[in-house]
Amino acid sequence: MIEECLAVEVRVSGDDCPLAEATAATRTRVRAEPPQLRADGNVLLRFGAARDDDLAARLDADDRIRYLHRSRADGRDTYRCLSKHPCVVHELVSAGLLVEDVVYRDGDAAVTGAVVGHEVLRGVMETAGETVGVRLGRTYPLREESEPVTGRFGLTPPQAEAVRAAVAAGYFSVPREATSEEVAAELGLSKSAFLERIRRAEATLYGELFGE
Repeated sequence: MIEECLAVEVRVSGDDCPLAEATAATRTRVRAEPPQLRADGNVLLRFGAARDDDLAARLDADDRIRYLHRSRADGRDTYRCLSKHPCVVHELVSAGLLVEDVVYRDGDAAVTGAVVGHEVLRGVMETAGETVGVRLGRTYPLREESEPVTGRFGLTPPQAEAVRAAVAAGYFSVPREATSEEVAAELGLSKSAFLERIRRAEATLYGELFGE
């Protein structure tokens, strides 16, 4: 049995997949679940974004997108569809990357996942080196108690998304680099909804840290 599992962060730029092109055109931030590749080469996608009719219209008009469905709740849109255009992420999956989280923004994608062992990591690195616009970021060992990216530390997906956006914007920096209103707007939420998610996330995280 292989003892070590490594977390991997990959940046993808210049991909011509529908989500990358749509976020480049609309400046919308999209968080996607790992794509599901079908035997016929088509891809099943589930992803979410702040409410944006322009994003929905662009995806609906894209001939590579089929069976697009949009549902709305809590100020956000959740999409499900079939894509006839596999993205660069699938090359990394074929090399051994277990994808756990994908965020598209301004046409680029931040992919977080894991690989089992250094041999698989070398294969992923070689694939990244051979693929235009793919750059490996951090790699680090996962501790035995580590949780998957989705649902890490008991956070709900909306709470985890709020914390990630707050960290990226500098909301927790000293001095603070972004206000709650600015981060909430980035997420397509009201200020009160954002602060509620942050407070609940903090309560969960502090409970995990201090055993409460």
